[in-house]
Formats: sequence, C-alpha cells, structure tokens
Amino acid sequence: MRALVVSNLSDDLSGVSLTHLPPPLRSRDEVLVKVSAASLNYPDLLMTRGAYQFKPEPPFTAGMELAGEVLECDPGSGFAVGDRVTGGAKTGGFAELAGVPQENLRRIPDEVGHAEAAAAGAAYSTAYTALVELGGLSAGQTVLVHGASGGVGLAACDLAKALGATVIAATHTEEKREILAKLECVDHVILNTGGFRTDIADLTGGRLCDLVLDPVGGDVFDESTRCVAFGGKLLVVGFVAGRIPEIAVNIPLIKGFSVVGVRAGEYARRFPERGAAIRDAVDALMVQGRIKPRIDRILPLDRWREAFGAMEAGAITGKIVLEP
Repeated sequence: MRALVVSNLSDDLSGVSLTHLPPPLRSRDEVLVKVSAASLNYPDLLMTRGAYQFKPEPPFTAGMELAGEVLECDPGSGFAVGDRVTGGAKTGGFAELAGVPQENLRRIPDEVGHAEAAAAGAAYSTAYTALVELGGLSAGQTVLVHGASGGVGLAACDLAKALGATVIAATHTEEKREILAKLECVDHVILNTGGFRTDIADLTGGRLCDLVLDPVGGDVFDESTRCVAFGGKLLVVGFVAGRIPEIAVNIPLIKGFSVVGVRAGEYARRFPERGAAIRDAVDALMVQGRIKPRIDRILPLDRWREAFGAMEAGAITGKIVLEP
C-alpha cells in the first residue's frame, strides 16, 4: 500500500516521502480501515519537525484523521465490515489502509460524505470543546476567533454562529479578510495585526468579547488580553505564530477574565463520556445542516507536498483533504 512516511525529522519536509509499505497488521481491538479521505491538520506538519507535544519516533506514517470503510474488525467491536467510519489516531491516516483503535472510531451519519467527515472531526471537536465545553458559550454572546481562515478557526466561527453568537473573525491578511467577509457564519472581520482592540471596542460598543479563541499566540495573544469582557474567557488553542506568550497574572485578576488552556484530544481521553458527547453533538449539528465544514481543496495523496506547503504558507481557508 502507499503511505506518507516520515523517515527523518526535518524543517523542510526532506524527511517525508510517499512510500510503498506492507498492509498494516491489525492488532487486537483495532479496526482495519480502507481510507477514502484524510484531512490535514497543523499538528501533522509539526510532527514532521518533532515540534508537536506528541513526538513519534521515525519512521512513522503521518496523518491524524481519516474516514473510510471497515475491512476487518473483531466480533463485539460494535462495527461490521463495510461500515462507514471516521476518526483516527495520532499517526497513520495518510495511507491506503490504516489500523485504528476501535474506541477512536465512530460511524459516519448517512447524510455526511467521507471528505466532510474527515474535515470535521478534529476541527469541530476542538471548537466545541473550547467554546461550549470549556467556554460555556450561550446565545447572544460575542466571540472573537483568531486564525479564522484555518480549520479550527473556521469551525469555531461556524459553530458559534450556529449556536446564536455574534462572530468576529480575525485574520492577518486583506485577502483572507475579503474571503471571510463573504461567509454567512461571520458577522464582522478584523485584521489582527497591531492594536486591534480599538476595532473590537468599536464593534461591541465598548463591551468587548465574552470569548476569545486564540490558536495563534504571540502578539495576537498579548493584544487579545485587552479584548476580553469582564467575566469572559481567553481560550488558548495553540501557537501558530511561533512565540509562546506570557501573561502577568494581575491582568486577568484586575480585568476579571479567565485564561483557559484547550487540549481537546487530551480532554476527550481523560473524560471519554464527555468526548463522546461532544462528537455526538457535532454530528447532530451536521445532520441538521446547522454546521458544514469548509473544504479548501481535495487532493490526491501524491500531491501531499502541495497540501503541506499551502498549510505552512497559510494559503488555505478551511481544511485540505487528501484522498489515498
């Protein structure tokens, strides 16, 4: 089978190649899946560099998230051959076949396609964990979403709007600003370069934001501490900007807001019942047509370098899906 293998860690993807491997040997409690679609996530890129918190030893097959059909499974697994499933593990998804722990998979609703299922999973689970589970989002609140053109950011905009919030999308280029302004899930768009608190104050009549979702870090985080309303929450998702920011604790004390770390995957592992409830809630919203993942492009697996390059350059709006 073909698989995208990371043989050596590198900053320029020189250690990554499309390789032929024997089919995976399915372990007990694993499901063998014929992969139809696999979505690219930012941690996939970081893992090729050894820069993610999970650091698999090379060689390993990249790809956290997939959708496909069951080829083999154990009796009593809850699955049957031919079932359409989605999920994944920390690695293994960018291949024609993947062995996935059965607890990491769920059936795809009939109304949802393979590409949509692969694109929705991690992004919407992260957005739901951040905004609803940890943020306590309710209708009528104002949500500021940084990195709004990325997979998690756009999922957060879509989810917040579906749940009745006013959505302020933030991005770093005029081109992305124009794209986001055309989306139904966005009420306002700002550039998050420089002192954007003035824009937020103008848009909210000085009230600022109940929730701020930040997968960017760096200077964006620093300015975001000035954009959270009293009693609000600043949700830390990641550090795409590179610099991990620091905050003096007197700032959230005086301004009366919370800084909340969001590790959606770890949250689901530590609280599996809540993780299952989050996935069920996302599936229900998709089936109802209230949310819909935006797929920037669907590429064959042999164009993986284009996909990784576009993600690294920030030249996407939504998710990239690879088809083995």
